[in-house]
Amino acid sequence: MTLPASMNALILKEHGFGSTRTGSVIETLEPYLEYGSLPVPRPGAGQVLIKVRMASVNPSDLYFIKGEYGQPRIKGAAAGFEGVGDVVDGKGFYAGYLKGKRVAFVGGVNGSGAWADYIVVEAAMCVVIKPAMRNEDAAGHVVNPVTAWTMFDIVKASGAKSFVFTAAFSQLGKLMAGLARDNGYAMIAIIRKQSQAAHLEDLGAKHVLVQSDPEFASKLAALMKSEKPRILLDAVANQIAADIFTAMPARAHWIIYGKLDTEAPALKEPGQLIFMNKTIEGYWLVNWFKRASILQKLMTLRAVQNRFISGAWSTEVVATVKLANAMQELPEALRLGDGKVMIVP
Repeated sequence: MTLPASMNALILKEHGFGSTRTGSVIETLEPYLEYGSLPVPRPGAGQVLIKVRMASVNPSDLYFIKGEYGQPRIKGAAAGFEGVGDVVDGKGFYAGYLKGKRVAFVGGVNGSGAWADYIVVEAAMCVVIKPAMRNEDAAGHVVNPVTAWTMFDIVKASGAKSFVFTAAFSQLGKLMAGLARDNGYAMIAIIRKQSQAAHLEDLGAKHVLVQSDPEFASKLAALMKSEKPRILLDAVANQIAADIFTAMPARAHWIIYGKLDTEAPALKEPGQLIFMNKTIEGYWLVNWFKRASILQKLMTLRAVQNRFISGAWSTEVVATVKLANAMQELPEALRLGDGKVMIVP
């Protein structure tokens, strides 16, 4: 196919990191992005050019455009990490194999982003999508579902049949609830609103605790004794998470994969790290992709797609926004509720 010289995109207005931390709330995109035209990027060695069908909006995207993510912004580049589209060009053996295929992808930190008509990504960060899988599921196929699957592997390796999950009404938390139920594990879900509890229980969470409940601490303590979880999967990294970790039994692991709260937590019992053999560590999916064998990746990605195709998992989309209208409509769409927002060209 003949490629156009230019494309539409949501373009980053600032470079590097921001000077403040305000969290993932976005009132307006004006300070961070502008809608405009960019040259269609060209793939280098081992890369592919993808015509985007649909891009997801993750909390990491919102942190990134504000300069609060772990990777610096590149002024003048398109924003957006994840999506689904069709490979139209590529350089290298695997890139050539992908040409013409519909793929899920992750990219966006090296100058080419998903909130655009086209994106260049590493061929190794592309996943061929089965025909039966919806674009809505494929667009968020890598970050949340693969994270859920690989995190659940961590839970299984802990030897305990239970785990704690904060910010549990997120898309990732909903996916984890289904995995827990289907594999006979007790998910202790921590949420902010009582109105979220019933749906999360329907999805598979065995226990749901609301942070604002006056009896939160006593209920948590009782579950620590009865369920004995060893893994805390945490996207918030605030004082509540630190207190949960303190309440957990010996050999507990606090695994932090996000920082939704700007509050800095204090570890009230640091001696537990010594005498109870507790640990604190980070989790980043990119590192899993770097470490995992080809067989591990294939098995994981196949299992993830099969859960969506079978209906065991489904992406809950609350809004789909046109790229050309995103500057005006995206902030409002993000306030609609607990579900995914998608951007389409």
